[in-house]
Parts: sequence; structure tokens; C-alpha cells
Amino acid sequence: MTATIWLTVAAMIAFAGNSLLARLALADGAIDAAGFTGLRLLSGALVLAFILLKARTDTPVRWRTLEGSWASALALFVYALAFSLAYLKLGAAVGALILFAAVQASMIGWGLIRGERPGTRETLGLVVAAGAFVWWLVPGLTRPDPLGTALMIVSGIAWGVYSLRGRGAADATRATAGNFIRTVPLALPLVALSLFQAGIGGAGFLIAIVSGAVTSGLGYVLWYRALKGLTALSAAIVQLSVPIIAALGGVLFLSEDLGLRFVIAAGLVLGGIAFALSTRRR
Repeated sequence: MTATIWLTVAAMIAFAGNSLLARLALADGAIDAAGFTGLRLLSGALVLAFILLKARTDTPVRWRTLEGSWASALALFVYALAFSLAYLKLGAAVGALILFAAVQASMIGWGLIRGERPGTRETLGLVVAAGAFVWWLVPGLTRPDPLGTALMIVSGIAWGVYSLRGRGAADATRATAGNFIRTVPLALPLVALSLFQAGIGGAGFLIAIVSGAVTSGLGYVLWYRALKGLTALSAAIVQLSVPIIAALGGVLFLSEDLGLRFVIAAGLVLGGIAFALSTRRR
């Protein structure tokens, strides 16, 4: 259980880092959504393929029989593309609220369908964490762009599907690598389109590469490993921490303001998550 906790913490930090990189690249116009998505997936595929080739295992790498699946790869591609496009239309706070609401709805809904029933502590912790999260965001909410909202909902559902499918992966690294490598035929046209439209700058290129190779590729390996020790409901709840971590990163690296409201909300969100997961076992 301890390993699951640390893997989950590391994965959540990677997800938050990914969000910060996306905001930095797309908000400043350093790269367009197509180029960011394509480079993110391609760099993730390259670094994971390299890890597979260098790994010392008894099972050789056979590219025709990669682990993972085309369904998971498609979910990964849809998540990444819709995420980038949505952030061209939505503010960071509104986008985060819509994304994680969609993720939780899809994962918790599937868990209930599969027979997972939340206990009293889990339900109370989820209510506290979600309520504090919404309370934090409400003052800055405005009517969201309809197209951006729809895209972010699609992104959240796709990420929920990708996470749920990852719970059954026998080897997290091989499964994640297989999924990323399968997105290459879809990612290449996006990069070509972006280059044709001169949508990739030097800074945007570097940010997209870091996002793909580190916070996406390696981060998703950690997440797939953590998922083996989490129920669908627990996996949904812990992801409420990502916007909080991202906000802290914004303060440290993007010079964003941190108010008392955020401090209170962050404490309640993290406390609710800890309370909800304190008695859960796989």
C-alpha cells in the first residue's frame, strides 16, 4: 500500500506539471494546439520506446505485439487533443473544474456499474474534497465557452477511459509505451499541419517535448503502476489533488497569486482525499 501511495503522489505531481506546461505554451502562443499535442505524443512515444529497448527483461520487445491496445491509444489521443484545444477557449480554473468533473463522473460511474460501493468515510471524504474544490473555483467562474466546455468534457471522459483500462495492465511501462507508440500515426499529421501553419516556435517546441517525454510518458507509467492498488473510485478521488498542486506550481514558477481562500480549500481537498482513502484497500 505504501508503494501505491508514493506512486500516486508522483503521478499527481507529473499531471500537475503537465497542466502547467500546457498553460505556459498555449496561453503565450508559443505553439498551437495541434503542434503541442503531436509533439507531446511523439516525444512520449520516443522516450518510452527507448526505455523498452534498454530494459533488461526476460521478455524481448516485439513491436508487432506491443502491450497496451488501440482502444487505449485512441483514448489517449482524444484526451490530449481535446485538452489542448479546450485550453484555447477556457480559462485555467474553469477548464480544471470541467476536466476533473468529467474524469470523476466517468470513473466513479464505471466503478458503481462494476459493483464498487463507497463506504461512509469514502463518501464523506469525496463530498468534502469536491465541495472545497468547487468553493475555491466559484469566485472566478464566468459563463464558459460552449465549444471549450464540450472539448474539455470529451478530454475528461477520454482520460477516465484511459485510466480505467490501465488498471488491468500487467506491465505498466510496456502498456504505456505501447499506447504512446500507437498514437504516432495520429500525431504525425498534427505536427505536419502545425509546421505548415508556422505554429511551432522554439520555446513551444521545448515545452511540448518536456511535456511528452517527462510529465506525460514517464508520468503515465507511474500512474499505471499506481492504478493496480486503487479502485476506480479511489483513482477518481485522488485526481482532485491535481488542480491544487498545479496552483501551487503556478505560484512558484508562473508568479501567480496565492490567496487565503486557496490555502483553506487546498487543506480541505487534501484532507478529504486522505480521509476517503484512509480505510480503502484493493
